[in-house]
Amino acid sequence: MSAELRIVKLFEEVLEDKNIVPSFDEEEQRKKTEEGYKKIGTLFGAMTPEVKEASIRSYLGYVATVNHQNRVHNYLQVMNRMVALNIIPAKLLCDQLMCSEKLVYKNPCFWIEAFRLIRKVIGGVDYKGVREIMKCCKEKALSFPANVSVNILPQLLELIELIEHIFNRNACLLPAYFIINEIKKTDYQNMHWRVSNLTANFIEEFVSVAQMLSIIGHSAMLPIVEHSSYADNLIIPWKLDPDTLKLSLRGNLPYDEELLQPQARLLRFVLQQPYSRDMVCSMLNFQKQQKQKCAALEEQLVWLVLNAMEYSEKEGAQSQSAAGGALNEHDNDQSHTQWVWLHLSSQLIYFVLFQFATFQNIVNALHEKLAVRNLRRGRDHLMWVFLQYISGSIQKHSILNFLPILKLYDILYPEKEPLPVPDNNNPNCTHQMAPTCIWIHLMKRAQTENYNINRPIPIALRLHFEYLQHLAMPSNNPTLFMGSEYRFALLCNAYSTQTDYFSRPMQALIDTILGNSKNPQANMVGGGVQPLPTAPLSMRVLDSLTIHSKMSLIHSIVMHMIKQAQNKSSIPNGNNMAPALVETYSRLLVYTEIESLGIKGFLGQLLPQVFKSQAWGILYTLLEMFSYRMHHIHSHYRVQLLTHLHSLASVPHTNQMQLHSCVESTALRLIIGLGSVEVQAQLSRYLSEPKPPGNIVSAESEELNRALILTLARSMHITGTGNDPQSSAWCKDLLQNIMLNTPHAWPQHTLYCFPPVLNEFFMQHNIPKESKQLLKKTVDEEYRNWASMTNENDIIAHFGMTVNPPLFLCLVFKMIIETDVISPVAYKILERIGARALSTHLRKMCDYLLFEVANSGGGAHVNKCVDTINDMIWKYNIVTIDRLVLCLILRTLDGNEAQVSFYIIQLLLLKTSEFRNRVQEFITINSPEHWKQNNWHERHLAFHQKFPEKFAPDESVSHPTLPVYFGNVCLRFLPVLDIIVHRFLEVPTQLSKTLDVILDHLGSLYKFHDRPITYLYNTLHYYERKLRDRPQLKKRLVGTVVGSLKDVRPENWALTEAYQAYVMTKETDNVNWVPELTYYINLVRRMQDTMDGKNVFSGTDWRFNEFPNPPAHALYVTCVELLGLPVGPNVVANSIIDVLVKGYTVVPNAVIHNWANTIGLIMAALPEAYWSVIYERMQGALNSKSMKEWAYRQSPFEMFNFKI
Repeated sequence: MSAELRIVKLFEEVLEDKNIVPSFDEEEQRKKTEEGYKKIGTLFGAMTPEVKEASIRSYLGYVATVNHQNRVHNYLQVMNRMVALNIIPAKLLCDQLMCSEKLVYKNPCFWIEAFRLIRKVIGGVDYKGVREIMKCCKEKALSFPANVSVNILPQLLELIELIEHIFNRNACLLPAYFIINEIKKTDYQNMHWRVSNLTANFIEEFVSVAQMLSIIGHSAMLPIVEHSSYADNLIIPWKLDPDTLKLSLRGNLPYDEELLQPQARLLRFVLQQPYSRDMVCSMLNFQKQQKQKCAALEEQLVWLVLNAMEYSEKEGAQSQSAAGGALNEHDNDQSHTQWVWLHLSSQLIYFVLFQFATFQNIVNALHEKLAVRNLRRGRDHLMWVFLQYISGSIQKHSILNFLPILKLYDILYPEKEPLPVPDNNNPNCTHQMAPTCIWIHLMKRAQTENYNINRPIPIALRLHFEYLQHLAMPSNNPTLFMGSEYRFALLCNAYSTQTDYFSRPMQALIDTILGNSKNPQANMVGGGVQPLPTAPLSMRVLDSLTIHSKMSLIHSIVMHMIKQAQNKSSIPNGNNMAPALVETYSRLLVYTEIESLGIKGFLGQLLPQVFKSQAWGILYTLLEMFSYRMHHIHSHYRVQLLTHLHSLASVPHTNQMQLHSCVESTALRLIIGLGSVEVQAQLSRYLSEPKPPGNIVSAESEELNRALILTLARSMHITGTGNDPQSSAWCKDLLQNIMLNTPHAWPQHTLYCFPPVLNEFFMQHNIPKESKQLLKKTVDEEYRNWASMTNENDIIAHFGMTVNPPLFLCLVFKMIIETDVISPVAYKILERIGARALSTHLRKMCDYLLFEVANSGGGAHVNKCVDTINDMIWKYNIVTIDRLVLCLILRTLDGNEAQVSFYIIQLLLLKTSEFRNRVQEFITINSPEHWKQNNWHERHLAFHQKFPEKFAPDESVSHPTLPVYFGNVCLRFLPVLDIIVHRFLEVPTQLSKTLDVILDHLGSLYKFHDRPITYLYNTLHYYERKLRDRPQLKKRLVGTVVGSLKDVRPENWALTEAYQAYVMTKETDNVNWVPELTYYINLVRRMQDTMDGKNVFSGTDWRFNEFPNPPAHALYVTCVELLGLPVGPNVVANSIIDVLVKGYTVVPNAVIHNWANTIGLIMAALPEAYWSVIYERMQGALNSKSMKEWAYRQSPFEMFNFKI
C-alpha cells in the first residue's frame, strides 16, 4: 500500500473511531484517537520531506473532492491536530492548501474550511511563509468577479478574514513594511471593492510614515551648485535615476505623488548653472570611463535649447533697437541671453563628448519641436552651439552622424533672398556666420568620404558662403590683415578642418600676441629692436572662436612656451615671453571645454617641461599666472600643484630669493584658498593612497604648515566635523606628519578658536618654548665672534655653516642698529645661506626682535628697531615685507608678547610710507577686472618703474632678477593680510583699534582679493563666538572688504540697500539697529528670485567671478550680511524662520515650499548658533498646549501640509 493511501486510511480510522465510540466513554475515545495520531506520527516520521509533501497534497486533493462541509471540516481538523502536535509543519500545510488547484471559490466547502484552517495555524508560519500566503491571497482575490453574488459571498468573506488577520499588527505575523511592499507591487484597484477597501485602508496607515521618512516638499527643493568636491552625504538628496529622473526613495511606501514623478525641474535647474557638470554626473551616477547614454539627459538638453530660443525671442527685438544691430567692441557686458548660449554650448559639448548624450538624437528632437514653433531669433546662436561640437569632432566620425542637422536649415533659414554679410567688426558676426561655417565643414567631410550631399546651400546663406570663400583665398592676404581680429576668427571657425586654409588666419592670430619671435633681444620691457606685444586677445575675440580653434591656439601657445624654455639664451632673461601671449594663455584656461589642453596640459606638460629645461623665468611667470589669473580651477588640480611646489622647494636651483618667494607665495594662496568642503575630500585622498603622488605637507616651511592647519581648523568648523574624534580621524596622520617636519605650538587664544579635535591634539603635542633670554645671550655672543674675526674666508665659513645656530639675520639686525651699515661680507654670507635656509634665520630674528622691543627702555629704541627692520626690507632688500610679517604673525605668542608683536606689525606697515604708498598707487591705477583690460601690462610696468622691487641686495649679482608679469608686493601681501586680521580677532578686544588703523590704510587692498565674499563668510563664520558681541567690528570688516570694490562692481552686487545704509552710519549711530521682518523678507526674496532664474546680479561674467553661478553668489552674500548684523544669532535665526511663520501672507501659497527651501539653504550655511534655533522652535511648538491637547479635526500631518 502506498504512503498516500495509508495516510488517508489512518485519517479515516481516526475519524471513524471518533464517531463510533459512545460519547459517555470519552476516555476510551481519547485513547484510540491518540493511538491513531501516534500511528500517523510514526508514518510521517519515516517519510522523506518529498514523500511527506506528496502525501499531504494527495490527502488534501482527496478532501477537496468531498462535497459536504462537515466532513471537510472533520478531515481538515485532523490536519490541524497534526500541526498542533508538531507532526506536520504549519508552513507545509498552508503552502499545500494555498497551492491546491482545487482551492477555488467555486468549490465552497473546501475553500471555506481551508481558509479557516489556515487562519488557525498561520501563527506557526515564519514571516517569509506568511508573505507567500499573502501573495496567494492577492491572486485568489483577483479571481473573484467584480460583482459578487450571494452564493459566493461567504468565500469572499473567508478570504477577507484571513487577509485582515495577516494585516492585524497585534497578530505579529508579518512586519507591516513587508505587507505594504507586497501590496504596492500589485494594482489592488482591480480587486473586489471589499478587498480594495481593506488594502487602501492599510496603505493609508502608512501615509504618515512615508511623510515622516521623506523630505517635505522635496520636489520643490533645489541645491546650490558649488565648484566641485561633492561628498556622498551632500549629493544623496539629489540623486536621480538616470533612466526615469525619479528620486531614490527608500522602500515601497505611499509617498507623495510629486516625489514619485520624474524630477525634470531639478535636473534643468542644475544644468542651467555654470560649472554644474560635476554635480550632474554625481546626481545621475555617471562614470566618465563608461559610455552611458542617457535619454532623459538628452530631453533636458533639448528643453534648455528651446528655453534659450525663447529667451532670444524676447530679448532680440529690444536689443536690436537699442544697439542699432551692432555692439561696441568695448561693451563687455554681454546680454543675459548670450551668457545662456555660452553656457549651453559648454554643457552640450561636455555631455556629448563623454557620450552621455547623442548628437543626432538632440538634433532630431530639436527639429521635431522647432518645426511646429516659430522661433527664429536664436537660430544663429543655436547653430553656433552646434558648430562648437561639429568643428571639433567631424574629422573623427562619419558624415552620416551629422546629416540630421541639414533638416534644421530648412526650417530655420527659409528666406528666399540672401541675408546680408554681417559687419565683421561686430563680435556677433561669428554667430551669424555659424550656419555657413557648419556647411563648409559638412561639405569638406563629405568630399573626404566621397559622399554626395545632393543639395545646394540655402539661399539665405549664399552671400555668407561667398564672402568666406573670398576671405580664404591667399590672394586676399592684405585684405585679411587689414580687417579686425574677427576676420581671423571667421576663417578659423570655417576652415579649422582644412589645414591649407586654417594655418594662415591662426598664425595671424598668434602673431598679434607673439610679435617677432625671432628677436631674442626683445624683452619684457621692450628694450630690444622690437618690443614684444602687450595687448592680449580680448575675451570677445576668444569667445568668437570655436572650441576647435581655441584648442589649436592654446596648443600653439604651449608649444611656443616649451620652445622658449628650451632656448638657452646667453642674454639675461633673453627667453622672456610676450606679455600678450601669457595673458592670452591665462584667459584661454577659463574655458572648461578645453580642459585637457588647458589646466591638465598646464600641470602635466608645460610645468614639467619648463622645470626640466630649468627656465626659471618662465616657471616664475607661470606660477604668478596661476596665483593671479586662474579662476574656478578644480580642487584636485590645485592640490596637485601644491604637491609639485613642495617638491620644487627642495630643488637646489630654486634656492634663489625671488623664485623661492614666488613658490612659497603660490603655495600659501593654494592652501588658504581651499574651500571648506574641499579640504577633507582632497587631503584625505592623498593620505589614504598607498603611494601618494606627492606630499601635501611642507618639509621645511613652518609658515605653510601653520597655514594648512588654520585652513583645516576653518574647514572642520564650517563643515561641523571638528567635534567628533571619529569623523576627524583621517587628519591624525596629517597632523603628525606636520609635527614631524615642522614641530611647533599655538598660542592659547588661537587654540581656543580651534575645533575640539585640533585643540586636543595640540594640547597633547605641546612643544616647549625656547627661552628668549637665552636667544639674546647667544646672539650677543655670536656678534662678539663676528666683531673679533678679521679673515673674510673664516667669517664666511663660520657664519655660513648650516650646523651653526640660524642667527645671522639677528646679527645683521644688530649690525645695522649699531653701525647703520652692512658689511659687504654679510651679503656673501646671505648668498651662501640661501633663500630656503634663510626662513629659519627669519624666525629667530622675529623672536629676537620681540625680545628687544618688549624689554626696551623707551620709545626711541622701539622706533630704532622698527626703522632697522624697514631698512632690511626696503633699503637693503634682505627680506620682503610679506615674508617677514607672515613669520611674525604666526609665531607662538601669548599675553604681552602677542600685544608686542601686533604693535611691531602695525609700526612696520604704517610707520613709514614705503608700503602705504605702494598700496595707494596700485589700487589707484589698476582694476581687478583684468579680463576686461588690454593695457594691464602697461600699468603693471608703470607701477614697477615707480616702485622697483628687488629680491636680493645690490651686491648680490649671481642671480639676475626674473621678469615679473603679474605680481607685486601688494598682491603678495593680500593672503598675509587675511591671516593678520584673523589673528587680531582672536586676541582681546582692546586691540581692535589697531586692527581699525590697519584696515584704514590697507583695507583697500581687498579690491584685488580673489575671493572677498568667501573670505568674509569664512571669517564671520569661524569667529562667530568672538564677534557676537562686537557689532562695530563686524560692520567694519564687511564695510571694508565690500566697500573696496565699490568702484568696480554694481551698487547692489553684494549688500542690500538697508545694510549699505547701516555700514555708512558712524560708530555712535544705530549701534542697536534691529532690522524688522520686512528686511528679512526682502533678503530671502532676493535669493529666491535668483533661484527662480531671474537676472538679479546682471553684468557678471561668472567665468571670472569668485562664485560659479548666481545662486551660489546669492547664498554667500546673504550669509555675510546676516552674519554682519548687529543682533545676536537667536534674533537673526528667529527672524528668518518668521519669514514663513509670520510673513506667509506675502508669499504665494504655490511657492511656499520654494521659499522654505531657500530659507533652509541659508540656515544650513550659517553657524550652529543660528541653525540650532530651528530645533528650539520645533521643541517649543511640540511642547505647546495646542500640540499636547490636540483639539483639531485634522491630524497634525494634515494640519501642517501646505497642500491641503
